[in-house]
Amino acid sequence: MRHTLFFLIMILTAGIEQAEARRDMFTPEQKSRLQKADRILMEVVAIIDKGSVEPGPLADVVAGRLKEMGYTVLKDPAQPYDVEVKVKCEQRKVWEGTTPSGGDADLPDSPSRVWKGPACQVLYLLGGRKMGWQKEVRTEFIDAAKAAEAAKADDPGAYAMSKLKERLEQYDFPVLLTAEWGQEERLLKTLDTADQARKLKIIGLFGEMLAAKAVPRLMSLIKDPDLAIAKAAVVALGNIGQRDTIPVLVDLLKTGKPELQAAAAKGLGQIGALNGEFSIIPPLIDALQAPDVTVKTEAAWALGKLPDRRSYQPLYALYQSIQGIRATDDPKMKELKSAVNWSLKNVDLYDQIN
Repeated sequence: MRHTLFFLIMILTAGIEQAEARRDMFTPEQKSRLQKADRILMEVVAIIDKGSVEPGPLADVVAGRLKEMGYTVLKDPAQPYDVEVKVKCEQRKVWEGTTPSGGDADLPDSPSRVWKGPACQVLYLLGGRKMGWQKEVRTEFIDAAKAAEAAKADDPGAYAMSKLKERLEQYDFPVLLTAEWGQEERLLKTLDTADQARKLKIIGLFGEMLAAKAVPRLMSLIKDPDLAIAKAAVVALGNIGQRDTIPVLVDLLKTGKPELQAAAAKGLGQIGALNGEFSIIPPLIDALQAPDVTVKTEAAWALGKLPDRRSYQPLYALYQSIQGIRATDDPKMKELKSAVNWSLKNVDLYDQIN
């Protein structure tokens, strides 16, 4: 039994979300202060090759984006504030030493030690202390002088800052900060007026945050006419992992569109493994017979996350049926074979230690 528990724990530990893991590093007092944060002291600096310049346009963008989330933005440190947000934009980013690797550090918007071109770095401080959260946006070009010349712009520094301003207008750092601070209610309120891109971002963050308060809203969004929104909501429900969402996902697995069926299968695997809920096994076994390859694949992966003897024969039958199919030119078939092989090994190992 101990071996079984260890096996399941290893599977679950690999899926711990980065946002939730980061918040576990905060003290209860820090969590409470961040969840209540509303008044933000903002500081924006702009540095070109000639030295510091007035950051006005950049500061206006940062302030405007934060206000979109309902925050009160301050520029005077003499006024009371809850948290500081600092943005440093440079024409030629200064290397600040070795950066960590793994987890958040490997994400595309994390600071890159190899990037030497125009970049803006965004971070926040609580009680005057950096909290280890840092994001970076970069221009498409690394050499501002060459880019300005090609664009027939007179001043490379001004050109670099104008392009970084565009990046700050596009990059949804306020939503990321709100999720980092654990403010589920603020994100739910923003969801009501968000465009599709922001909605997708917020829904995905709910899954990373394990946002239990968002579950009712996500349950309604799985019926959204926008298939991308509905699919994102299903994935988020699976990541949050609440047992009471299983009946809805099972129904979706049986009756939804293929894209939603695949997402439901994946979600059921995560929820089942997290809760030791073996009631998910029969509907996932049935899904191995689905006509859509992606649905079969997600069902196979899911069955491997919660090994059960009932899964072995259906998985083995699927394994035999696809052996004669060449997967070299078909990525979907290759993925299906990998899923079936992995899950068969897990179920077999489960049998050996029980």
